[in-house]
Formats: sequence, C-alpha cells, structure tokens
Amino acid sequence: MLTVAALYHFARLPDPAALRPPLLALAEGAGVRGTLILAAEGVNGTIAGPREGVEAVLAHLRALPGCGGLTWKESTAPQMPFGRMKVRVKAEIVTMGQPQVDPAAHVGRYVAPADWNALISAPDVAVIDTRNDYEVAIGTFRGAVDPGTRSFRDFPAWWRANAHRFAGKRIAMFCTGGIRCEKSTNFLLGEGVPEVFHLQGGILSYLEQMPTAESLWDGACFVFDRRVSLTHGLAPGGHVLCHACRRPLAPADTLRPEYEEGAGCHHCADEYTPADRARFRERHRQVMRGELFAGEGPGPAA
Repeated sequence: MLTVAALYHFARLPDPAALRPPLLALAEGAGVRGTLILAAEGVNGTIAGPREGVEAVLAHLRALPGCGGLTWKESTAPQMPFGRMKVRVKAEIVTMGQPQVDPAAHVGRYVAPADWNALISAPDVAVIDTRNDYEVAIGTFRGAVDPGTRSFRDFPAWWRANAHRFAGKRIAMFCTGGIRCEKSTNFLLGEGVPEVFHLQGGILSYLEQMPTAESLWDGACFVFDRRVSLTHGLAPGGHVLCHACRRPLAPADTLRPEYEEGAGCHHCADEYTPADRARFRERHRQVMRGELFAGEGPGPAA
C-alpha cells in the first residue's frame, strides 16, 4: 500500500525556481511521484510513494524558509496514482488572480470537522462550496451553495455579483483540502464580510473523521489523481475520469452511448471536433501501449 500526502502551505519563498532542482531530485530518488507547485506564496501539491520516500520529501519541504508548520492529509492507494514526478514553478500555488489576497497574513476562522455540522446547520449561516462545477456535481454538503464556477479564478467575480444574497449571514466555506478556502476567506474578509469560517483540513478531513451516520456530506469528493473520487473513510468513490474533458464519471455514465474510453463522454459530446477525437484516441492508444503515462500527452487544458 502506498502513502498519499496532500499538502499546502503559505509562506514567502523569495526564489522558488532555485528550490525546484533539489526537490525534484530528492522525490525521484525516493520513488515518489505526483505534482508539487512552488510559488513566491508557498507550496501546494499531492505526492505518493513508499512511506519512507514521502516522509523524506515532507521533511525537505518543512525545512524550507517559513514552512516549518507545513501539514498534510494522508490517505493510501493500492497502486501508484501518478505517472511521474513533476515540480512546477508558478505565479500562485492555487490560481485566484487577486494580487491583494494574502493568506499568510489573515484568513477566516478554522472549524474542526467535529464542529462543522453544528455550524452549517445554523439558520444564520450560508454555506458556500468554493470548488469547480465538475467537482460539486459528484458530491457536496447538504444545503451548500454551488457558485457554478469553471475555475477558482472565477470565484471573485461570482462573489461580487452575488454578495447581496448573503447580507447579514455568517459565511462558511469549504474545499477539498483547505487551500482554496485560505484564499477565498482572505478575499471575503477584504470585501468586508465580518464573519467567515472554513472547514479545517477540508472535505478530506471531514470524510476521514465523521461517521457516515452523522455525516451531512452527500456523494463523493473529487481528487486530482487516478483515484478520481473518495468517500467516507477515504475509500475509493468508484468514479473514472473522461480523458477528453477531465470530468469525473459515475459507473452509470460509462454505459451511455456518448462514452468512449479515452475519447469522450456525454459531458463533452458537443465540445470537440472530429480531429480532437482522433487525437484523443491516439493518445489513449499510446497510454494503453505504455508509450505515455495517463497524465501526459496532448489533450485539453486542465
């Protein structure tokens, strides 16, 4: 069984590009795969591998300037969920496109999974899912507001257009592991919202700790690796990924006539040209023959 660690930490890294080569070399040498993103605002990513290898990478990250408090969410996988190890340097560790947002300075109030049900059941609380629309489609908290955003970059505009709906409400926000809420709660505080809360450790911590019988979560939680989705106890959720549009599919979705493994599904049936489909089929053929990892090759932008 392999160890999977989902992590993020906001810290001021003056030269993230210089940190990339030693981090990549360590991870590859330790048999660890996945994706880590470095930026001037910190580090984010998910890695998997043998426990000792994952621990070596985590120790290296915690030794970076300002990253001593880095924490992570662990789960397991029977098979390697990533094709290779990638360390990328970007402008943001999660893209919101709001330069004034600084989670290292100020965020909303953390709420432990054990206390989350009581908070979101209160009549003066509005619960907002900060994830993308395709993530919300397979699972969310009961009564949560779905902004319908295609990417996290769309969230600020959605809030500004809809803030009037939540006047007088306390705001509770959640996402997969917590990183998007670090930014979105900082953003809302900057917009003048007085009381903003977010689920500590994200949905993954809630699903790990909350007994199913007491849970207010319905469905599965999308994750950005080959497992595709997780449910209570962080058990596999049974979804697969459309390798054309990257949306999650339930088992019943693969029985629909629009579904073609590696080439398309009902979500994207009208979104691509015949040339695109041919390209997806060729990519899938290469994956099946071992010429490409499943996470590589041509395809639509994530």
